[in-house]
Amino acid sequence: MWQIYSDGPYVVGEHASERLEERGIMEWQAVAGLDDAELIIERPRTKPNPSIEVREILPDGTEFKAVWSHLRGSDVAKLVNGAFL
Repeated sequence: MWQIYSDGPYVVGEHASERLEERGIMEWQAVAGLDDAELIIERPRTKPNPSIEVREILPDGTEFKAVWSHLRGSDVAKLVNGAFL
């Protein structure tokens, strides 16, 4: 699994941004929970980029599942989706 850290380069996809807004979650909250995230599943063959699903604890204590992908060309993490658990 590649390493993603909250202080590393990342982007938030349009779909993820819409889902976060619908759920009342600020982008920084989803990113802040990343350092202590628990891996749910790794999908190295996902197209167009490999992805992982992780269980995060948001700063307010809420459990949250995030899907991150690795944009290999730019070596950047992309938040693809997020949902409450």
